Amino acid sequence: MQIKEAKYETTAVKPEQYPKRYLPEVAWVGRSNVGKSSIINALLYRKSLARASATPGKTREINFYLVNEALYFVDLPGYGYARVSQAAKEAWGRMIETYLQTREQLQLIVMLVDIRHAPSNEDQVMYAWLAAQERPSLVVATKLDKIPRGQIPIRLRTIREVLGMAAEAPVIPFSAVTGQGRDEIWRQIEGVIGL
Repeated sequence: MQIKEAKYETTAVKPEQYPKRYLPEVAWVGRSNVGKSSIINALLYRKSLARASATPGKTREINFYLVNEALYFVDLPGYGYARVSQAAKEAWGRMIETYLQTREQLQLIVMLVDIRHAPSNEDQVMYAWLAAQERPSLVVATKLDKIPRGQIPIRLRTIREVLGMAAEAPVIPFSAVTGQGRDEIWRQIEGVIGL
């Protein structure tokens, strides 16, 4: 996809703050520090549109980025950061779940996992929840440039096994540093939302 324009539009914590325009939305979910900001910036060919927090677990709202006046990328707060209070985790969980369950414009949920590690318990819970929903989802394994090439098939197999994924469900390895996987992710997005 050719990116002509990409901009931050708004931040929300409750449905009445979501954008009012009826455009397709692609939501990005994953653990804190999995690289959500990096992948959004890489896909949109921007250096710092989506800002990565220096402190994992710091992003506490839902950020909406408007792409080509045609769709939104929706950056959801990361889950699984240990130094956040239980009350804060529960509040974020409700905010994320409300968005994922009620937003009609949501067309695709992209779940990010770190290719260097087996998916965590929180990743497994998130994937099981996504698998039970009626919405299309995609798994992307980030930080591809941080492992040797020979390890890639092994790591992808581990991700599939731990998450209990169907054999035909894609897992796309991705590097924000090299851009590897970017075109394949865009193909998946375009295939779902019909751009």
